Amino acid sequence: MTSMPDTPFREEAHDRRRLLMERSRPGRTGVTLPASDVPPQLMPEQAMLRDDLQLPEVTEGEVVRYFTHLSQLNFSIDTNFYPLGSCTMKYNPKLNEAVAATPGFALAHPAQPEAQVQGCLEAIFTLQTYLQEVSGLPSASLAPLAGAQGELAGILTLRAALDARGDGHRRKMLIPDTAHGTNPASAAMAGFQVISIPSTSGGDIDLDAVRAEAGDDLAGVMFTQPTTLGLFDRNAIEMCRVVHEAGGLVYGDGANMNALLGRAKLGHFGFDVVHMNLHKTFSTPHGGGGPGAGPICVTEVLAPFLPGPIVVRRDDGSYGSEMPAQSIGRCGASQGNFGVLIRALTYISLLGGEGMLNISGNAVLNANYLLAKLRSLFELPYDRSVMHEVVFAARKRAGATALNVSKRLLDHGFHAPTMYFPLVVPEALMIEPTETESKETLDAFIETLERIDAEAAADEEFLRGAPYETPISRLDEARAARRPELRWRPAEE
Repeated sequence: MTSMPDTPFREEAHDRRRLLMERSRPGRTGVTLPASDVPPQLMPEQAMLRDDLQLPEVTEGEVVRYFTHLSQLNFSIDTNFYPLGSCTMKYNPKLNEAVAATPGFALAHPAQPEAQVQGCLEAIFTLQTYLQEVSGLPSASLAPLAGAQGELAGILTLRAALDARGDGHRRKMLIPDTAHGTNPASAAMAGFQVISIPSTSGGDIDLDAVRAEAGDDLAGVMFTQPTTLGLFDRNAIEMCRVVHEAGGLVYGDGANMNALLGRAKLGHFGFDVVHMNLHKTFSTPHGGGGPGAGPICVTEVLAPFLPGPIVVRRDDGSYGSEMPAQSIGRCGASQGNFGVLIRALTYISLLGGEGMLNISGNAVLNANYLLAKLRSLFELPYDRSVMHEVVFAARKRAGATALNVSKRLLDHGFHAPTMYFPLVVPEALMIEPTETESKETLDAFIETLERIDAEAAADEEFLRGAPYETPISRLDEARAARRPELRWRPAEE
């Protein structure tokens, strides 16, 4: 059973996904243009013109149906479960969208005089204080426009502080082997030498390896807590102590903050700078490159080097923006991604302290529920309780690789988990249920994986042909990468 015959769904899907050029029929018109009200213009020289441009001849209705159908093929958190590990693809309350769209926020211009946008500045100032409380660090900048830019801004702030105290020779940056790929990229872009630090058999950072690198050339360490293995690293506090005693600084990747909210603060662990992904932890629909926001929070020592502008409250109670004394500069043209900041402010304000506790509690509960229910189907490389996500190794049955299981999930309306990351886990499946999913959704996901496991047991070749029920079936990924088809061509006779 290596293939599945066409079903009515697949036949109908094929008919609906026909390209506009394939729908074209001579003489059909989608729009009638009015007579031109501008004088005719000279045409370019003949060598720049072509007379073989093929445009589809279709009706307006066909155009509308075609593009509406394409929009319905989009997978989104508003339509299905999205267990994409490390990405925190959770439901985003629509009230946050409504608040961000209010005219006072949406129509404000960054070049307006400060006296005209006091409400906007107060909102930014309030969010700064909230994030300082969440991180346990006294200063914040909301300027970075994305998580990756927050990383770079944070590591540049760290570098500026080292240079200012005469430690410009420190250029060695330690990064765990489980880190997000942006960590070594950010460190390298900032001019540091990247040193990979292994994990122990229990999934924690290897303290002996850290101590071995803790010399007078150590700039610091970039560290994610909880880690991308979904684990609370038990060596984090001691790691911070070792790095600080060597004269280095500790950068915290706050991508997984939804596991800690209201329960632990990275600043209390010993982190000197932390970035937070507002579009993940604090509710903005994300994916496809944006929008995002990656504010950074720092210790008092690093505050003078923060990117700006930073909103301050003056003695008379008004609000204004300032550049820190030794700022690394701007991350963009104005006050960060303002709409994302307003969504985060709304989210935090409505939930409050008790709501923050519910976020982290439910995120951890959901991940451990999946761990308990799925451990019989997959290998568990680190057999301990997890935080916000769980990482399995899909190696229980022949044919049930991480890729094949993920492809088959698509047939059942579930987005695939993150595959083959972290790299230290062979055939990794990283599953993050997030705090917004119900037990019923998780049970349906579990039952589907059990069914897929049974299919692999009955016929190990079957999964290699999945997906079968999606509009596009299994692609030749190597050929797609090497010989991509980027434009429509008429069928050969």
